[in-house]
Amino acid sequence: MTEYLTKETFLEKVFNYEKNKEWKFEGELPCVIDFYADWCGPCKMVAPVLEELSNEYEGKLNIYKVDTEAQQELAGAFGIRSIPSILFCPKDGEPQMAQGALPKHQLEQIFKDVLKIA
Repeated sequence: MTEYLTKETFLEKVFNYEKNKEWKFEGELPCVIDFYADWCGPCKMVAPVLEELSNEYEGKLNIYKVDTEAQQELAGAFGIRSIPSILFCPKDGEPQMAQGALPKHQLEQIFKDVLKIA
């Protein structure tokens, strides 16, 4: 189940950028964050794929969505200029950003390579 994040829930579940200058992941499970907008065509294409993956990988990772229109400060903090932008946050290590509507097989490859999820 995809969860929608606000700035408050993002600070709590992903990264408190107000408190920490260095990246410090706050979550229990690796996560994927989809920065999107309701009017964005490619965002609408990737949404059902992420929903499907959230069911397939339940208990192994969390998939979050951030509405860049409603959460402009959050989008700005991550320098989001084009959408969809997808942030991959491993449990340990640095997060990585990908842009565009990625196909399912490519997302699954990133889950393996970046998030270390089989």
